[in-house]
Amino acid sequence: MKGLVTVFGGSGFVGSQIVRALARVGARVRVAVRQPGRGYRLRMLGDVGQIEVVQANVRDEVSAARALEGAEACINAVAILYESGRQTFEGVHVDGARRIASLAASAGVTRFVHISAIGADAKSPAAYGRTKAAGEAATREAFPGAAIVRPSVVFGPEDHFFNRFAQMATISPALPLIGGGHTRMQPVFVADVGAAVAKAVGSDEAAGRTFELGGPEAFTFRRLMEIMLEVIQRRRLLVSTPWPVAGALGVAGDLVAKIGAPPPLTTDQVALLRSDNVVAAGAPGLRELGVEPNALEAIIPSYLYRYRRGGQYAQPPEALSGV
Repeated sequence: MKGLVTVFGGSGFVGSQIVRALARVGARVRVAVRQPGRGYRLRMLGDVGQIEVVQANVRDEVSAARALEGAEACINAVAILYESGRQTFEGVHVDGARRIASLAASAGVTRFVHISAIGADAKSPAAYGRTKAAGEAATREAFPGAAIVRPSVVFGPEDHFFNRFAQMATISPALPLIGGGHTRMQPVFVADVGAAVAKAVGSDEAAGRTFELGGPEAFTFRRLMEIMLEVIQRRRLLVSTPWPVAGALGVAGDLVAKIGAPPPLTTDQVALLRSDNVVAAGAPGLRELGVEPNALEAIIPSYLYRYRRGGQYAQPPEALSGV
């Protein structure tokens, strides 16, 4: 892929890694974001002039169409984890996806990749899962040849999973295990997701297919908390939290989100945790896109060290007498 690729949502956690991967394979990249000022560092991911950042909002047809002018390919990496103000699941995941795919088709874009998520299901108990499924359907209706990429829980230096619980572990003597911590997940490294999307947008074989991206191993939620605590060298109680109690915590999180602050947990996220988040048997994934998945145990120490007492200068685990 040597032509111009427009990436919507390219300043986000996953989107920025997609931009990095595209730059590495020599693509010209136009990053379309709501607040261009937040994307100034993206230009440093490529050669001079290789990456440009423009203002565009998926809710605004004029700005979105402008971002697609002259593009050969398009990637939609816009998503939200919780609703706040005008940023709703329906508006972003469904209407926004439909608008981008329709405009891309009208602009003559030849390749399209839509970033969805494992758990996208029209019958999901969570609005996140239902709107992700509706967004896939809307994208394929407008752009039948779109490749759809569904990652499991994504981890990396700026993730909202391990960082959230590691931060909690620095101030709390206990961590909650939602529903007992039995939910299974298959965490995937954010750089692997970026590389896979760059491969998909440059591949004729990927057109019209759905890929599910997961790491080399699935874990229970409890085991992920145990691994995280081992890495940050802290001992904390892991407290089984029944679903009704988790639901009450989610209600409190919903109220936090309404005032514009990041919630620790929402009722929708609790609903998502009732189902496993792993790659379906036989589904094409990272290896089919030519990407070898990285194990989380090899990656998370490189950024979770900051939650240890002493940070990067903390003593090795065997030297600790207790934390």
